Amino acid sequence: MRTAHSSRLPGRLILAGVFGFLYLPIAVLVGLSFNEAGLPTSWSGFSLKWYAALAGNHEILGAAWNTLVVAIFATLISTALGTLLALGMETRRRKSTGLEALAFAPMVIPDIVLAVALLTFFSLLNVTLGLHTIIISHVIFDLAFVSSVVRARLKHFDYSIVEASRDLGASGWTTFWRVTFPVLLPAIVAGGLLAFTLSVDEFIIAFFTAGAGRSSITLPIQIYSMIRFGITPEINALATIVMGVSALALLVSQWLNKEQMQ
Repeated sequence: MRTAHSSRLPGRLILAGVFGFLYLPIAVLVGLSFNEAGLPTSWSGFSLKWYAALAGNHEILGAAWNTLVVAIFATLISTALGTLLALGMETRRRKSTGLEALAFAPMVIPDIVLAVALLTFFSLLNVTLGLHTIIISHVIFDLAFVSSVVRARLKHFDYSIVEASRDLGASGWTTFWRVTFPVLLPAIVAGGLLAFTLSVDEFIIAFFTAGAGRSSITLPIQIYSMIRFGITPEINALATIVMGVSALALLVSQWLNKEQMQ
């Protein structure tokens, strides 16, 4: 007679195999970033010299600064617009399937399609490409994600507190800042962190909408230009840092989502 533990064993083995397939290469990359020799074939000792080398690489530091500028501005703009979009769509008396499909289209269409469309749009308007076009493109890309997070919170929003505030004489603006905004704040922060993560990691759209020269090179583009000549230990260290920042922002976003749903 088979026990419950033995019956679950095949499923656990499959799950372990799937997670190993997904995360073992990442673990190897992180480990090699601390390898003194930087060789994928042998371990010669623990070292932080590749991270120190990054600190002296002006091209990587410039790309990191560009990425931070793009991510911050794209996050601020997309969070504000995404929150307003969520409020407008959720408070509509008549729901429109077409409007919702249009609002969330950037989330579902392939990145390459969106990138080509944005490049065509900027070309038709004769807009010079640069960091500003990357920011605009990332805002369009992040907008749907922020809106979806805020709308998830609005699904459980108690609108009676808004009515009570208005009945007590508060204006619409006061009601928003003193009642609606504090309730939505965890979702807004979670959506902003998600937008920041997506902006830091995004490559295809930034690659198509970046201008010529180093002034508009972001970290993903810099990593792509470096790996064309082979994988170096510096790339392993840089990828580990980018992955760590993105994972931290995503974990905080998920934690805030979990807290607000309780």
